[in-house]
Amino acid sequence: MQTQPSRSISSPRVVDVLLPVALDHAYSYRVPAGRELQPGDVVSVPLGAREVIGVVWADNPNPDPRLHNRLKDISEKLDLPPLRPELRSLVDWVANYTLAPRGMVLRMTLRMGELGPERVRPGVRLTGPAPRRLTPARRRLLDILADGLLHGKAEAAQEAGCSPSVIDGLVDEGTLTVEPLPRPPAPPPPDPAFAQPDFSPEQRAAADQLRGLAAGGFQVALLDGVTGSGKTEVYFEAVAEVLRRGEQVLILMPEIALTGQFLDRFAARFGVRPLEWHSELTPRTRARNFAAITDGTAPVVVGARSALFLPYARLGLIVVDEEHDQAYKQEDGAHYHARDMAVVRGSIAKIPVVLASATPSVETEVNARKGRYQRVPLPNRFGGQHMPQIEAIDLRQEGPGRGRFIAPRLAEQIGFAIERREQALLFLNRRGYAPLTLCRACGHRFACTICDAWLVDHRFRQRLVCHHCGFSIPRPQSCPHCAAENSLVAVGPGVERLQEEAASLFPQARTMVLSSDLISSIETMRSELNEIAEGRVDIIIGTQLVAKGHNFPRLNLVGVVDADLGLGNGDPRAAERTFQLLNQVIGRAGREQGRGVGFLQTHQPEHPVMKALVACDRAAFYASEIEMRERTGYPPFGRLASLIISAGDRPTAEGFARKLVALAPIDERIKLLGPAEAPLAVIKGRYRFRLLLKAPRNVDLSGYLRHWLAAAPKVSGTLKLEVDVDPQSFL
Repeated sequence: MQTQPSRSISSPRVVDVLLPVALDHAYSYRVPAGRELQPGDVVSVPLGAREVIGVVWADNPNPDPRLHNRLKDISEKLDLPPLRPELRSLVDWVANYTLAPRGMVLRMTLRMGELGPERVRPGVRLTGPAPRRLTPARRRLLDILADGLLHGKAEAAQEAGCSPSVIDGLVDEGTLTVEPLPRPPAPPPPDPAFAQPDFSPEQRAAADQLRGLAAGGFQVALLDGVTGSGKTEVYFEAVAEVLRRGEQVLILMPEIALTGQFLDRFAARFGVRPLEWHSELTPRTRARNFAAITDGTAPVVVGARSALFLPYARLGLIVVDEEHDQAYKQEDGAHYHARDMAVVRGSIAKIPVVLASATPSVETEVNARKGRYQRVPLPNRFGGQHMPQIEAIDLRQEGPGRGRFIAPRLAEQIGFAIERREQALLFLNRRGYAPLTLCRACGHRFACTICDAWLVDHRFRQRLVCHHCGFSIPRPQSCPHCAAENSLVAVGPGVERLQEEAASLFPQARTMVLSSDLISSIETMRSELNEIAEGRVDIIIGTQLVAKGHNFPRLNLVGVVDADLGLGNGDPRAAERTFQLLNQVIGRAGREQGRGVGFLQTHQPEHPVMKALVACDRAAFYASEIEMRERTGYPPFGRLASLIISAGDRPTAEGFARKLVALAPIDERIKLLGPAEAPLAVIKGRYRFRLLLKAPRNVDLSGYLRHWLAAAPKVSGTLKLEVDVDPQSFL
């Protein structure tokens, strides 16, 4: 039995409390007499002039006696479940590995929304005589309430097309009464036996493997299935196995705003939708969901990367869908990769982890080849559907005419698809109308005033926009440099310009642009995706949003307008990302009926990525990419860390970067590159310099960085230093 450290009668107990602030250390507080506290308890403590929520991290048996009279008491213990040891260990592990302050990592576990009692929602009921004065708005409202049932006040006003004041007036006259609406009942738990799937032999074998994995203990499985192979339905069987044991499941998705179809598929299998966790939840919904997660009444949570750090009561399985997706990397605050941290949490909590993808990351592929991860293959599409046929269109030989971006052969095939009442997708990973606007008269280019970037023309919004800081200006009628009228010209295509061209080529076709710039809400996006799935759109023009797991039954043709776009940016992962993205996009075609076909418009048909895509030879691509990474010492065979130094002026940023380099400890195993201006040298008015460290896999790079930065000058003033261990972005 664990005993508390002995202390004299006059010596109060002291504990260390970790607070969700940008500090790595905990604060010491006195425990008031008679109050029982244990590590993990969530408490409220004074910090300066305010009260903050923190977590008791450990007992402090030897507090500094000089601080005895300055220590403050813990204010109260909150009525919340304590943070379990495995989650506290995860916070420590992530902070140690990423060099993020522990308080910043803890903050991600305490995103609990609005505390306190839930607000009572008013309802109205028809109980009294009709009013003396009956306006059309009152008549509509009374017709709705004629059933005598209790209706939500806001909902009744909206349905009647009147303001809440109309209801208030009828309440004052005694026609209506106000009563509190009862809290909606909790949804029933998912039923593992609700609908048994009809599996192919391949799917059944994969499901059996995952059911065995879900039996318990830490293991990692790669569910490696081609697009359209039914990976989701297969890993649902692992989910069902964990639910039968009464444990919770976390399903991570890269774009939670795009999960409408996934939620429907989950409900079809288990009879009810899972709980969602993402940034667009209201504070009250967040609080309600947080409570359900912590008390275990939310059996399945579908969430964005932040859901990984929540305090689950009985977590038994983590699924990372589309594990290769770049969106799993957190690029500000604590820089972590949710896929990798999911594996870490699984290891600490001793629970299984499933990684699912049609195009695994090179890191995951290598782990599967080395036997660290169990590979669960699904090499064929469900229902006997064939993988799309892929052809390259050499733009050097058969490119489009001047001012056009859709090659004649691709345009011809789109016309045939429309005639067959099928859908076509034009993919271009570039938002807006055009990436650059310039003046024909003087050559002036429109650039962001606070970033090292061109302004993107957005015709739908009639603005020129910076995609790095959000700065925008109305699209001018004349050149601000030479005052020439009607001289501005758009250079290059964006998805809005592609829609304009598609509309001119196919005036009878119904077109839709899917781009993050045009999404006003999650519900808007889900509505648009439903329109496409129901066949009410002929030509879809989209950015990478369309690559993320959607199922469009009538889509059989995909045209990639600029297949070379991601290959020339100096990113060590450029080939991998281009292969994954284009494979996923083309994989949207031919999933339910007919034979899908994809066209790659490229100036480099001889590039290894293009050749592998056309040949449908995934194995050849991974073999060449893995060989190159191993030969050059890039991840996963080596390790990288990036330091970005930024300041309000260039000399300050460069000077601090050079001081850092001069103080770097000597280690022959570690190569230090820089300082050099970052490819995006200015963002939001801050000048940026980058240092890149490269080391063998067996080097403790985090420890080296910690030792180095401890001896570095203090960061102050306008200076800012960002450390990114295992960087994904090189801008």
